[in-house]
Amino acid sequence: MKLLGFNWDIQYAGAEALEKFGTPLPASTLDSIKRNRVALKGPVTTPIGEGFTSINVALRRELDLFACLRLCKIYPGVPSRYESVDLIIIRENTEDLYAGIEFEKGTVEVRRLIELIAELKQQRISPDTGISLKFISERASKRIVSFAFDYARVNKRRKVTAVHKANIMKFSDGLFLSAAKEVAKDYPEIEFEDMIVDNLCMQLVRNPERFDILVLPNLYGDIVSDLCAGLIGGLGMAPGANIGDRLAVFEPSHGSAPKYAGQNKANPMAMMFSGVMMLRYLGEKEAAAQLETALAQVISEGKTVTYDLKAGRGEAATTSEVADAVIQKLGEIKAC
Repeated sequence: MKLLGFNWDIQYAGAEALEKFGTPLPASTLDSIKRNRVALKGPVTTPIGEGFTSINVALRRELDLFACLRLCKIYPGVPSRYESVDLIIIRENTEDLYAGIEFEKGTVEVRRLIELIAELKQQRISPDTGISLKFISERASKRIVSFAFDYARVNKRRKVTAVHKANIMKFSDGLFLSAAKEVAKDYPEIEFEDMIVDNLCMQLVRNPERFDILVLPNLYGDIVSDLCAGLIGGLGMAPGANIGDRLAVFEPSHGSAPKYAGQNKANPMAMMFSGVMMLRYLGEKEAAAQLETALAQVISEGKTVTYDLKAGRGEAATTSEVADAVIQKLGEIKAC
């Protein structure tokens, strides 16, 4: 029986790092990821409307983690309206509105930008406006769509759907769509389609089984991945990864939920399923399969799961009790 060992290099980011080191993203954290090339990251709190910029956005930018990979698969025993969802969300990470190019209301910079828009486009914008820039390049679009098709080919998936709003944003989303169509020609064995994002959301709710891999620009990818998490029992069941050419950071899709901190009640499944993804990325396919099987069995039995998976089926387990149950189940699997 093969046993895996990890030498953990623990680093900090977010509010805790700000308190300890005076910065939310210390250089030592970035250096650690670059050195080790793989990281397993917990959720990090980002203030809404104030405070420091999103650590997730900063990590993706600093490490060029251009692909956000989120798996949305339903397991027997999860309370849901659906029975056979198995979707892959692949989101471009570096561009679009989430790139963080913003201009605050009332600043010199935003006034200059408003004047420039009036000059170039003859379009008047109210002076009490804040502006965020959406930009999409051909290079980044082709890179993320190629990543989606390569993932489909390696993992024997059947179809890639490019998601956009090109009917309205012809020069940004339109560019994304044209790049996707061009890349798709190099993968004739994989079915390709495109869909407008609002129609996609409706179709996902009605019939998620018709989709396989979705590839999306940054903002749509964030929203749609949460929608898909809702199909499989919630964000507590949604693992994720941010992947570049040489580096990868694995993390649950959900946020930090500070109101639950220290209460030992949050669902740890998304974090553990992210570990499954990490093991597969590292080539440890047997260990990944064993851990996924252990998680699936604990979910299916329904005895030791957190409140979000109970759906009235008795008393909820704590976070640590779920972890203990998965460890026990994993030991039984390894012993067989």
